[in-house]
Amino acid sequence: MTGKDILHIMKVKAGFAPPDTGKGKGKISKHITHGFHLMKGKSAHPMEDYLVSEFKQEKDRELGLFAIFDGHLGHDVASYLQNHLFQNILKEHDFWTETESAVKRAYLETDEKILEQALVLGRGGSTAVTAILIDGQKLIVANVGDSRAVICENGKARQLSVDHEPSKEKKWIERRGGFVSKIPGDVPRVDGQLAVARAFGDRSLKMHLSSEPDVLVEEVDPHTEFLILASDGIWKVMSNEEAVESIRQIKDAQAAAKHLIEEAVSRKSKDDISCIVVRF
Repeated sequence: MTGKDILHIMKVKAGFAPPDTGKGKGKISKHITHGFHLMKGKSAHPMEDYLVSEFKQEKDRELGLFAIFDGHLGHDVASYLQNHLFQNILKEHDFWTETESAVKRAYLETDEKILEQALVLGRGGSTAVTAILIDGQKLIVANVGDSRAVICENGKARQLSVDHEPSKEKKWIERRGGFVSKIPGDVPRVDGQLAVARAFGDRSLKMHLSSEPDVLVEEVDPHTEFLILASDGIWKVMSNEEAVESIRQIKDAQAAAKHLIEEAVSRKSKDDISCIVVRF
């Protein structure tokens, strides 16, 4: 753990959190804009959602880096991912040539580092959905858990990420000696505790919990309108189609992200919610 990490944790604990709304656009791909918005939920604990939403230059290429990290049992793992996951992905020697395997490897290596630092980062964990846009043309989406990436093409919604629900991965969990149970409550949980089958961190459950992401590589074409990345506080109360429909006419990406969150709250979502909209 570096001095920068410790300083960041101290800042967050002291309440100097990053802004909860913002926007920007590509320097080269000027027609591509992005906006983000976060809102703390009804729970008593501090905000556990973190995000990245920025463009940066890397080796003469323009990269759009977009991510949602939805923490549980504390915010330290989500905060660590915000600071390190993209850095680790871009450091992989084959990122530009074998992008898919590089992203998978970086996710797994980052999780190993998080588990090694469990004494500092705590017993919690985090979901992640990441989208890397290369030169405004190629999109690499990866995720673990239930934060989602949904794209709108010609007005139609299509999900690019995979919801890692314990009921879908029951066989894998049981093969590793774990179990999936709806007790307590009514949601299937890994070992009766966690409502997602893949996540970063969660040291006590790691034997039965994967951090391997699903990765999808997409070409951006003239039919691509916008991309939504959001934590499950939105998807618990809205379908992909409803989300796309509710912001399709909002041209400002930041206003669109804010509108989606307000819509979810009006539908009684009580969770922390974070949302990024990227307009092509």
